[in-house]
Amino acid sequence: MTELLDIMDRHGRLHADANGIVTTAIPGVSFFRVTAPTGGTHAIARPLVCLVVQGAKQVTMGTREFSFGAGDSLLITADVPIVSHIVRASHASPYVSLVLELDAAVIAELLLEMGPAPVGDVEPVRVEPTDAEVASAALRLMSLLDRPAALPVLKDQLLREIHYWLLAGRHGAAIRRLGWPDGHARRVGRAIALLRADFARPLPVERLAAEAGMSVSAFHQHFRAVTSLSPLQFQKQLRLIEARRLMVGEGMAASGAAFAVGYESVPQFTREYGRLFGQPPVRDMKSARQNMRAA
Repeated sequence: MTELLDIMDRHGRLHADANGIVTTAIPGVSFFRVTAPTGGTHAIARPLVCLVVQGAKQVTMGTREFSFGAGDSLLITADVPIVSHIVRASHASPYVSLVLELDAAVIAELLLEMGPAPVGDVEPVRVEPTDAEVASAALRLMSLLDRPAALPVLKDQLLREIHYWLLAGRHGAAIRRLGWPDGHARRVGRAIALLRADFARPLPVERLAAEAGMSVSAFHQHFRAVTSLSPLQFQKQLRLIEARRLMVGEGMAASGAAFAVGYESVPQFTREYGRLFGQPPVRDMKSARQNMRAA
C-alpha cells in the first residue's frame, strides 16, 4: 500500500482539518491523517468500510473491542454506537486510513448481477485483512485526487468496483444484507435517516415505525437488533454527540448546545452528557482544551 499511503499522506498534509479529517470531492469518501494517539471519540457510525494504511486504531462497541492496523479493514454494517481510539500515530509515521460509506443502492444493483450467495452473520462490526483487489481499486480512486478533470468521469465506476470487490471478498457475506430492498436493515435505515436529519425535534415512534413500514412493536424489536439501541437512546446519543461537537468545534456554551440539539432542561442535558462521556460538559471541555493544547 506504499503508493496509496504516499497519495493520502501528501493530500492529508495539505487538506486535513484540526481533527486530521480530509473531506474529498468523492461522495461518501473521506480519510484520516492523524499525527498523535487520540482519546475516545464517540460516534454513531454509518455502514462503512475503513481501510487502514498506516498506524493502528481500536474500536469498542458495547463490550466488544476491535484492534486493527495497517493492512486491515474495519467493516461496519449498521448504524451502531462506537468509541474509537487511534493508538499508534506520530508526526514521523501518522495514522492514515480511508473511509468509504457503503451505498445500499449500489450493493442492491450488484447483487442482481452477481446472483445468490450465502449471507453472513448479523454482527455489525468486524475486522478482516484488506483484500488486494479492494486496495488496488482504492489506489486508483485516490489517484484521481491528482487528476480533478477525470474525477467526475471515473469516480462512479471506481466506487462501484470497490463495492463489487467488497461483496466478492472476505466481507461479502456480511455486506449482502444491506442490499435487500425490503430487508429489515434497509427498512430500519429509512427511520435512521429521518432521525439523523431531524434529531433535534421530537419524533414519535409511530412516525418512525411508519417510515420503516412496520408496526410499532416490530419496529422496536428490529431497530434494537440492528443498532443495539432503542429509538429514544439512538436519538439521545445523536443529540449529545452533536452537542459536544458544537462545544469543542464552535466554542458554544453548554446551555446553548443543549438547547440547540433539542434539550429543554440543562440539568437533564448535564446528567445525560456525563453518563455518555464520563464527565459533565464543563469538565469535559476543559479536558478537551488541554488535550488540544498538548497536541
